[in-house]
Amino acid sequence: MTEAATESTVHPAIAEAKRVLEVEAAAILGLIEHLDHGFVDAVELIATCSGRVVTMGVGKSGIICKKISATLASTGTPSFFMHPTEAFHGDLGMLVRGDIVLAISNSGETEELVKVLPSIKRIGAEMIAITGNPASTLARGADRHLNASISKEACPLGLAPTASTTATLALGDALAMALLVRKGFKEEDFGFLHPGGKLGKRFLRVHELMHHGGDVPLVREATSMREVIYEMSKKGFGIAAVTNENGEMLGVISDGDLRRLLEHDEQVLRRTAMESMKENPITIAGSELASAALQIMEERKITSLFIVDEARRVEGIIHIHDLWGLELF
Repeated sequence: MTEAATESTVHPAIAEAKRVLEVEAAAILGLIEHLDHGFVDAVELIATCSGRVVTMGVGKSGIICKKISATLASTGTPSFFMHPTEAFHGDLGMLVRGDIVLAISNSGETEELVKVLPSIKRIGAEMIAITGNPASTLARGADRHLNASISKEACPLGLAPTASTTATLALGDALAMALLVRKGFKEEDFGFLHPGGKLGKRFLRVHELMHHGGDVPLVREATSMREVIYEMSKKGFGIAAVTNENGEMLGVISDGDLRRLLEHDEQVLRRTAMESMKENPITIAGSELASAALQIMEERKITSLFIVDEARRVEGIIHIHDLWGLELF
C-alpha cells in the first residue's frame, strides 16, 4: 500500500486529533521566544514574596488558575484561587499587602479582572498578569507581564479556548518549576507536603514506622540465654538486641544465630547474651527513608532492623512486614 493510500484511509477523527495536537504543541513551543527578563523578574518577585500567590481568572482561564495554584502550593509556594467576581463582593478581605495576584486572561480585557484591578492596587498587593495581548489593560496595569500569545486556537471554528489555555497552563508550569529551582525545593520538602497516597509513602521515614518503647526486644550483657529466648518469643521479632547499661547496642541474637549455636553447643542455655551475640550488627538511623530500610533488609536477607541514634543507643526496631505493601519504590 502506497503512502498516499495510507493517508487517505486515516479516520477523520484521527486526522483532526493530530491537527489539534500539532497546533497546541506549536503554541507551547512558541512561548519560548516570549521568555525574557520579565519572566526572571516574575520568578524573583514570587520567590521573595512574604505572602501568598492568589490566582484569578474567569471561565477556562479560571480553571487553569486553579491548576497553577495547586502546582505552586505543592512545590513550596503558598497559593490559592480567588474568583474575581467573588473578590469584588467581599473575598478581597482574603488579600493582604505582601500577597501577589497572578491574573490570567487571554484577551487581557476580561471585565471582572479589570474592575478588581484598582482594589488590588489599593490593598498593596502586587500583580503578575499572563495574557495573550501585551498591549491590553491587564498587561499594562500589572507590575509584571508574561506573554502567552499564540498564533491560532486549535478549535476549527477559532472560538473555543484550546491552544491558548494549553499554552497558559504550560507557562504556569514553567513558572512553578523555575520557582522550585530558585528556592532549592528538595525531595524531602515535596514529601512533607504530600503525606498521603503513593507519593507520601515514598518519603516515609523509618522513625514513623518503627516499634519503640516496650515493644523492642532488649536484653543486657549478663542476661541468660534462657531469658533471651523468652524475650525474643515475647516480642515476636525473632531477634533481640544486646545493650549495656547506657542502652548502647553491643550486638544481636537472632533465631538463626540461636539455631547455629545449638548445632555446636548443647550447653548454649548456660551462656550469657554477651557470650552468644553477634557483634557489629547492621542498623539504621530513624531519619532514613523507609525505602532504604527495606532495601537493606532485602539485600542482606534479614527480616528486622534495629534503629539507633548517633551514640548507638537503641531507639526502636522495624520488621520487613511493616514495609511490604507500602509501594516505597
